Formats: sequence, C-alpha cells, structure tokens
Amino acid sequence: MSNQKSNLEYHIVVLGSGATGKSSITVQMCFNHFVETYDPTIEDSYRSQVVIDKEVAYIEILDTAGQEEYSAMRPSYIRSGDGFLIVYAINDRNSFDQVQMFREEILMVKDSDEEPIMLVGNKSDLEQDRQVSLTEREDLAKSMGCKCLETSAKTSHNVEEAFFEIVRQIRKKRQPNKKISNKPLKRHGKHKFRCDLM
Repeated sequence: MSNQKSNLEYHIVVLGSGATGKSSITVQMCFNHFVETYDPTIEDSYRSQVVIDKEVAYIEILDTAGQEEYSAMRPSYIRSGDGFLIVYAINDRNSFDQVQMFREEILMVKDSDEEPIMLVGNKSDLEQDRQVSLTEREDLAKSMGCKCLETSAKTSHNVEEAFFEIVRQIRKKRQPNKKISNKPLKRHGKHKFRCDLM
C-alpha cells in the first residue's frame, strides 16, 4: 500500500527570482489565501492532497529562495524534485531574463535533456505594469519545450491549473504510454484541498 501511495506522490519545486510571487502562489494553491506582504523565503515545504483528472495526488511543494545569496542551496532542492514551476513576474523584465538560467540548472543537476517544467508568468493582475509580452512568454516556452500560463496569486487566476498541469507532466513522464491531453489549459472551479505546512 505504501508503494502504491509513493507512486501518487509528486514533489514540485517552485523556482524563480526573488519577489516574483513564488510563496504567494504556493500559499494560494494550498490555503486559498493571498499573502499581502513580501517576506523573502529561505525554504518552505507544504503537503497537499488533491484530485487531478479523477486520480488522487499527494503533492509536496517546495517553495525556494530566489535571492542570489541562497543559490548554493538550489541543487539540493532540484535533486528532490519530480517537476518544476519556474516563476517570473510579468512586471519584472529581469525575472523573465533569469528563467533560462533556472531551466539550465535543472537539466544540469538532473543530468537530463528534459524534465517536467512549467513556465509561470505571475502577477497577471498587474497588466498595466506589464514588461513581458504574451508573445515573448509563448516563444520562450516553445524554445524550452514546455507549457506556460500566466497566474495571479492575488486573484487565484490559473494558480491551481499551473500545479495541476505539472502533475500531469510528471504522470506522463512516469507512464510514457499514458495519453495526456494537449488541449489548451482551461480554468475549472475551485477545489477544496487538504494542505499542511511541513
């Protein structure tokens, strides 16, 4: 039974530059709550039980530090991950420019040409301050061979979809013959989660 549960466990690592909203989307995913104040994260870990495509998933989300002074800790975070959200803020050009660096580090640490990665443009509620266009986001995601979404931790727009989609990618990697729909991502109704701070 424990082995069956382990097959349903998904370790998701949230990476990105500082102040992009990594903690905010993680807390929004788990607790349906928006964190108003910015408090730099060193490392937070959450566990959540959800149902994705009629199948139970036990998700562990590791929210990591974006500040450069903590970069030495990233390889250990990456090694523990099954899938990755790389988060930038649509109103912060520099955070977008850092995305490729995070992807390259994931592939280097994992010694792999391909890993389940989701490109997440957060702070979509700040459209008036946008510095990264939708076309740029789409082009980067295409070059990285991954899907992308824009989210808003404040309004919860597309937050659960980002986490659900990375779980689907992990499932696909674990079961290569399993058919996973490549239809455009759509927003579904709110779900209730059981989520605990580890």
